[in-house]
Amino acid sequence: MTVSREVELAGHIIDSGTMGACFGIVMDMGGTFEVEAFDIGRHETDESYARLVVSADTEEQLQQIVHELHQNGANPADPSDATLEQAPEDRVVPHGFYSTTNHPTEVRYDGEWLPVDRIEMDCAVVVEPAGDAESDGTDGADGDGTDDETDADSDPTDADEDRPRAYTKVLNAIEAGDLVVTGEAGIRVHPPERPRDGGGAFGFMQGGVSAERPSETTIGNVADAIRETKADDGTVLAVPGPAVVHSGAREDLARLVREGYVDAISTGNGFAVHDIERDLYGTSLGMDTESLDHPRKGHKHHIYAISEVIRAGGIEAAVESGVVESGVMYECIEHDRPFVLAGSIRDDGPLPDTITDAIEAQNAIREQAHDADLVLMLSTLLHSVAVGNCLPSTTPTVCVDIDPATVTQLLDRGSAQAVGMVTDIGTFLPMLADKLLASP
Repeated sequence: MTVSREVELAGHIIDSGTMGACFGIVMDMGGTFEVEAFDIGRHETDESYARLVVSADTEEQLQQIVHELHQNGANPADPSDATLEQAPEDRVVPHGFYSTTNHPTEVRYDGEWLPVDRIEMDCAVVVEPAGDAESDGTDGADGDGTDDETDADSDPTDADEDRPRAYTKVLNAIEAGDLVVTGEAGIRVHPPERPRDGGGAFGFMQGGVSAERPSETTIGNVADAIRETKADDGTVLAVPGPAVVHSGAREDLARLVREGYVDAISTGNGFAVHDIERDLYGTSLGMDTESLDHPRKGHKHHIYAISEVIRAGGIEAAVESGVVESGVMYECIEHDRPFVLAGSIRDDGPLPDTITDAIEAQNAIREQAHDADLVLMLSTLLHSVAVGNCLPSTTPTVCVDIDPATVTQLLDRGSAQAVGMVTDIGTFLPMLADKLLASP
C-alpha cells in the first residue's frame, strides 16, 4: 500500500531548473510521481505551473520526500493552517519545529498567508496572533530574553497590532510561551527564480563559481549592480578580510567607503588591526605592502597598533585625536559608516571596538545583513559564511577570493544567490573602484 500527496510548483520552474530538481528528489529518495497538470509559459516572462502526485511506501518516507521538495519550492496543493506549539521553556523549541531556509517564506494562520519577517536560514518561526504583537515590535534576537532588536524588514513598530505576525527567531532567543511553527503543513517557500529577461543589472548573478569568467566584464557588472543599488537608495555591505590590506587594495576599499559606494563594513579584529597597522607603520602583518620588504621588528607592528588604539580609547578616539589618519576604518569614522568587528578566539588584543561575545556579535552581524541590499564578500571565508548565514536568498551577493574553495563553501552552505569570482582581491578592488569612480 502506498501513500500520496499533491504538491504544486509555480513560477519560472523550467528556466531555473526547479522542476527537474524536484523530479530528481522524488526518484533519488525512492518515491514516484505522476504529473497531473502542467501549464508551460509560452513567453519569456510567462510563469509555468505543475501539479504532482507524489507517492511513497510509507508515511514516514513520504514526509521526508515532501520535506525535501518543500525546501526546493514545491508546496502542498491543499494547504492547511500551520501547526503551532508553545515553547516549553526559554531557548527550548517544541519537537519537530520547522527549521527555516533563507528563501522568502509564508505560513498559513487562520486561513491567511503571513509573510515571515527577517527570513534567514536555521531559525524557528514564531507567530504572534492579532493583538499580541510586542509594543516595540521587537523579536528578542539578542538571546538574553529581552526584546531590544528592531525588525528592519517589516518595521513592526508601525504595524497594525490587530493583525497577526510571523517572524524568525534564533534558538537562543526563544522564550517560554512563544507559538512556534512545527511540521511542514501551512508553509510556503519561494526559492529565487531565473526568468529569461536577465533581471537588469543583477542578471549576471546566477550563482556558481568560475575562474573562467572575463574579470573585467564581471567587475563591470558588479559596478553596475552597485550603482543600481545606490540609485534605489539601497545599502551596500562589504565583508573584507585581512588579504584586502596585504594585497595593497586597502586604499581602494577606503575610496569606496569615502565616496559612499560602501555603506557598512562587517569584518573581524584582524582586518581592522592590519588596516590601522598600515596607517601607523606602513606595513601589514609586518610586511611593507609597497616594497614587500620586512622592516626590522615589523612582526611586532600589529600588536603595537593595537596598543596605540587601546591607549587612545578606541578607533573613533584614535581618529579624532589624529593617531589614525587613513584607511578603511578611518573613512568609516570620518563618514559615519557603521561597522561590526566580530571577535574570535584567535584575536590579539583585541581592539576595544571588537565584539568578543559571540552571541552579541551574531546579532550585530544579523542586523547589518538584514539591512543590506547588496553584499560584497572580499577574501574572507569565516566572515563570509557568518554573514551569508544571516542573509535572505533575495539579497544579491558577490564573493571574491583567490581560492575557489572559499566561494564553493559559501554556496554549499546555502547562499545560492551568491556569484563567485575567483581572482586576486588586489586586482578586483582597484578595478572596481576605478569603474565606480571614473568620471561620467
